[in-house]
Amino acid sequence: MPTSQPEASGPSEDRATPDDLLHARTGTEVSPEDIVLASGKDITPRNLEWAKRKLAAEGPSALDKLLP
Repeated sequence: MPTSQPEASGPSEDRATPDDLLHARTGTEVSPEDIVLASGKDITPRNLEWAKRKLAAEGPSALDKLLP
């Protein structure tokens, strides 16, 4: 039995996704733990201190810079 394929309404356009659609921050406060986890590191006192410094320097956008 053939599977149905959605019909293309026209030529597909390869466009980059706008940056504001790629990031998923919900508007809540960004914590040092969020920064550590987004960087792929374990939550340790040393990594939390690094994350606190990063947040102080870059603000909540520090999280956006770490997310794909």
